[in-house]
Amino acid sequence: MSNHTKERVNMAKVTLENFYSNLIAQHEEREMRQQKLEKVMDQEGLADEEKRMRRSQHARKETEFLRLKRTRLGLEDFESLKVIGRGAFGEVRLVQKKDTGHVYAMKILRKADMLEKEQLGHIRAERDILVEADSLWVVKMFYSFQDKMNLYLIMEFLPGGDMMTLLMKMDTLSEEATQFYIAETVLAIDSIHQLGFIHRDIKPDNLLLDSRGHVKLSDFGLCTGLKRAHRTDFYKNLNHSLPSDLTQNMNSKRKAETWKRNRRQLAFSTVGTPDYIAPEVFMQNGYNKLCDWWSLGVIMYEMLIGYPPFCSETPQETYRKVMNWRETLIFPPEVPISEKAKDLILRFCCEEEHRVGAAGVEEIKTNPFFEGVDYDHIRERPAAIPIEIKSIDDTSHFDEFPESDILHPGTGSPTIRGGKISDHSPESTELKNKDWVFINYTYKRFEGLTARGSIPSYMKSGKR
Repeated sequence: MSNHTKERVNMAKVTLENFYSNLIAQHEEREMRQQKLEKVMDQEGLADEEKRMRRSQHARKETEFLRLKRTRLGLEDFESLKVIGRGAFGEVRLVQKKDTGHVYAMKILRKADMLEKEQLGHIRAERDILVEADSLWVVKMFYSFQDKMNLYLIMEFLPGGDMMTLLMKMDTLSEEATQFYIAETVLAIDSIHQLGFIHRDIKPDNLLLDSRGHVKLSDFGLCTGLKRAHRTDFYKNLNHSLPSDLTQNMNSKRKAETWKRNRRQLAFSTVGTPDYIAPEVFMQNGYNKLCDWWSLGVIMYEMLIGYPPFCSETPQETYRKVMNWRETLIFPPEVPISEKAKDLILRFCCEEEHRVGAAGVEEIKTNPFFEGVDYDHIRERPAAIPIEIKSIDDTSHFDEFPESDILHPGTGSPTIRGGKISDHSPESTELKNKDWVFINYTYKRFEGLTARGSIPSYMKSGKR
């Protein structure tokens, strides 16, 4: 059997499997929404007539959802307002949906880059967890769609920016503020662990802040789960790097300055920063969800000290320090922190079998550092550092980025006319032949299509 025939067989197999899988999932989701409605009505103690009216309203919403799901969503439905983020494989834009006026963050990923860098497992995992996760602790995805050039994720816009920006602005955080943000991140990480996912890329860039300054977890591009499609070797080149000197003597001020100077560049590069990655992930001989708790310990260190414990001039040097953490994880005497804080960091950043969280998340939540934290109501209390939001499209908590041509490919790139790739370059032919791997990427969330005009309260007084 030729390779071409094998690929066509795979394409047919994937198409059929996804078609029936979607039918089953849609039925189960509809049943779940109905059960949720009945449960809420029972809790509210509604009269029979009121229940009948609620059921009728819900049925109309379900009908509207089925109708709207059949409509094709595309770039033409959104107005691009501003670029608010950029990475190795694409960018994030602030967009406004034309029919409702709602503002979203649109994550755009170039298909050609995904194929070239073998990121298919990662982007599938990201899309799948955003579909499955319906939590206050995870950034909500409302839609996903694609065209010949790009993949698009339409997510809630969190105007508070990210933790990296906050840390670069504040230098260090107080122990009280650190307690708040680490406690919220514990709950956020646990929420995806309960779904059977491991994030693997917990870092300040991926801790977003909502309009009130509370944490939400984002960027699941390296997230891995129980599905075979989510597994891809990563960081495989770092452990073949040349050895370097681990005994560079820099005081905390110089380290902080060096870290800040390199931080932005690392955040937007293909390599990224291995500062937050657990040593067992680099080893590639097996790891579990405990690797996310190591990353949280590194973030806690950075919040209190001003830079992560293994920061170096190059990713290769950082990798060497992470792998030799027993010698390199030290606390600078010129930046004193409490024994409770130091102890928790060392409980996070240690051997897997001794790491806090191995016995369950309650082991973390009851650590003495979190004394006094009300986990059940933490999202209802004011954030440690309040966020000021001026309008529906306030991007003051984000970096400035120049415009790009990612939505309008220029000369030398395949252009889109009538939904087809117009040129016949080898790149566009390859992309067209491989496009079947992105089957079933499209998604529409029930709340997104049925909650028309439901703009968050903090946005209602802002400009439209």
